[in-house]
Formats: sequence, structure tokens, C-alpha cells
Amino acid sequence: MRRVTAPPGRVAIVGAGTTPLVAELARAGFQVTAIDISATAITALKQQLPDPAAVELLVADVRSLRVEHPFDTWHDRAVFHFLTDTDDQRAYIERATAAIRVGGHLVIATFAEQGPNQCSGLPVARHSAHSLSVAFGRHFEVVDSFERDHITPRATPQRFTHAVLRRTPR
Repeated sequence: MRRVTAPPGRVAIVGAGTTPLVAELARAGFQVTAIDISATAITALKQQLPDPAAVELLVADVRSLRVEHPFDTWHDRAVFHFLTDTDDQRAYIERATAAIRVGGHLVIATFAEQGPNQCSGLPVARHSAHSLSVAFGRHFEVVDSFERDHITPRATPQRFTHAVLRRTPR
């Protein structure tokens, strides 16, 4: 895996949960907005942050998210694969497109085509780098992608597709 470095900018962590990534990015100088549909997750995240005032915390559904200032990076922590309805996927893509500046990046992890059909008892959509390119292609180009197994706490491998897409001016 290549390590990408970038100057600090505005970063959205979508499906933030309680990831330590939020605090790490804030410490590194990024303007971080942590977004989760769960108020419980955002409350728990706030309690573990060294400086909660340094991070914007939003309880929101990304399918209807409106932002005042565009993000340089939108990091999806396995949200998109829970959207199995094409209208929901289209709404997500529209909101991400509106929220990411031209030249900015969408970093996404989804279940791969060989991944599970369900997660936490919910159905999921599975994607390849190609299917993500098709879905987001009108406004994004894939600049990097790879597949990797994630090993669950029960030692079960789950195949993921990881992709970095750049927002284009189209």
C-alpha cells in the first residue's frame, strides 16, 4: 500500500463511529468533520477526543448532507456498501460530489465483489474498483485501488475494495 501525504486541509470522516483516525488527523493539523448517522457513536467519539472543540462532530445522514465549505478529502469508512437501493446510492454520490472540491479526493472502502452479502445482519452492496468508477465516474476518476482481506474479530476474512477517486470538473 502506498502512503499518500498531503498538506493539511478539510477532511470529512463519513461513518466515523469511534475511530481514532479523527483525533490523529486533528493532531496532524487537518480540519476534521466527523459524520455519523448514530448520535450514540458521535457522543462516544466526542468523549474520547483529547480536544473535542478541534473537531466538528455531525450527526447526519450523508444522503441528505449539505455543507457550507467543500472538503479536500471525503473518507468513507464502509458506509457506501450499506446503500443497496440505487436511489440511496445516487443520493450519496450527489451529496459527495457537492461536498468535495474539484481536485479533492474520495477515499472509500466497500465490500468487494467476493465479500459477504451481509454485515451486522444487514444486506450490503458489493463493489469492485470498476463498479465504483462507473457509479462515481461522471464526476470522479479512480486514481488508485486495491483489494484486501479484513480479518474480523471472529477470524473470518472479509474481502474489501479500497479506492481513491479524484473529483473532476465535469
